[in-house]
Amino acid sequence: MADQTNIRLTVPFFMVRDMEVSLDFYTNKLGFTITNQWTPRGKIEWCWLQREAVAFMLQQPRDADHWLYTLPNAGKGISICFQCADALALYREFTANGVSIRDPQVGNNMWVVCFNDPDGYKLDFESPTDVEEETLYSDWVKQQGEG
Repeated sequence: MADQTNIRLTVPFFMVRDMEVSLDFYTNKLGFTITNQWTPRGKIEWCWLQREAVAFMLQQPRDADHWLYTLPNAGKGISICFQCADALALYREFTANGVSIRDPQVGNNMWVVCFNDPDGYKLDFESPTDVEEETLYSDWVKQQGEG
């Protein structure tokens, strides 16, 4: 029998202020790869980014009067939660690449590595843990060194 699944994937689509800044952040700092792009004027105006099983799209509006530029809090209130095998490994990778991230913390039985992209979109990289709720990563590392 053929696959009966109709809805197969959701792909977040972020409008960004500066495509070059966003591409640097997502490709050089977070390790995503551009797998598709639209370059009608010789530079990327839209792209599909992917890393492992995760994908999303970026687009920079052509029109400076686009809604993004008229909203001072564009990107605020939008949160993308990436479910991971090891969010702490990504925390170490991302911070080594220059991403500023506050101390990860355990919430809802998950390590939560949380930070904003250049346009204010909230990115949460999370992985399961049995570490006590509200434990900060820095405190947990200290405890591990004592044992």
